[in-house]
Amino acid sequence: MKKRLKDIASIQTGTYAQTEINGDIIYLQAKHFNENGNLKSKLHPEILRESISEKHILKPGNVLFAAKGTKNFATLFEEKNEPAIASTSFFVIRLKNFTNDLVLPEYLVWFLNHPKTQSHLKGNAIGTSIVSISKYVLSDLEISIPDLKTQNYIVNIAALQMKEKDLIQKLQNLRESQIQQLILNAIN
Repeated sequence: MKKRLKDIASIQTGTYAQTEINGDIIYLQAKHFNENGNLKSKLHPEILRESISEKHILKPGNVLFAAKGTKNFATLFEEKNEPAIASTSFFVIRLKNFTNDLVLPEYLVWFLNHPKTQSHLKGNAIGTSIVSISKYVLSDLEISIPDLKTQNYIVNIAALQMKEKDLIQKLQNLRESQIQQLILNAIN
């Protein structure tokens, strides 16, 4: 089955907020994530809750899509995360209630990050100095939706693939360190 994203989800832009030293909500920005959509470091609250509308506070299962710049990715906001809002770098995608038995948020993240989807979205980006993917292009994106069992299978395989990539990178880094140490030992 295929559905347009706008038919299965609402899409809103993140919000602009003034940061504070003693905030109580995290302000998620694209710079906090690596190219795979994983957080790079521990974040600290820098927004005051009373300055933010409740509709902007992220909920578990919300999908964030970084639409501005060259680093476009989707990531899932999970329950283990502290209260947060998304900056204007992101679109916040909230699956509609009737889609609970239709689409897994994790699958939507995988689909949005798939190279074919990324190529399509980047091919329709607008702007010259800072390119961005418009809300219209994102909302009009056609999503291929297999059954939930297949979605789970895809999500699990993708997670294993990501673990494999991380392990290979760690192995390469260790090997590089080992070689550099051997070279240093040889010249000393």
